[in-house]
Amino acid sequence: MTSGEADVTAAEEKPARLISGPGMLLVWFYGVMVVGAVSRSAFQIATEFDRAPLAYTLSAVAGVVYGFITYTLIRGGETARRAAQVCCAAELVGVLTVGTWTLVGSSAFPDATVWSDYGMGYIFIPVLLPLSAMYWLRKAPAHRGA
Repeated sequence: MTSGEADVTAAEEKPARLISGPGMLLVWFYGVMVVGAVSRSAFQIATEFDRAPLAYTLSAVAGVVYGFITYTLIRGGETARRAAQVCCAAELVGVLTVGTWTLVGSSAFPDATVWSDYGMGYIFIPVLLPLSAMYWLRKAPAHRGA
């Protein structure tokens, strides 16, 4: 085994941490959003899905996205970092799309989603969180020990 192969093997065994410092705050916020979005959508889907199926389904999708990002931040490593960056970008596109859609075509949304009005019901955290996470994932040191 060459030196380069040993370095790669060591990096695979011990992924670079993404949750130190501000990363830990991101994990906390994403964790709260997972609980909020999943519990809200699960209740609404179970009790009144026929009232606003699109809104409740989008809230469930938001919860799954938040859960995946939380997992990747905790998991660490370069693959997780890249997956989190892609997911955060998709999340931001979703927030901006749904936020605009709820303002322009509100008839499609008889009830709010997590991303309605750019996350106004969640103190705009849904629009600020992916921006913060993408910034952190770009600026955080790429290779840190766990």
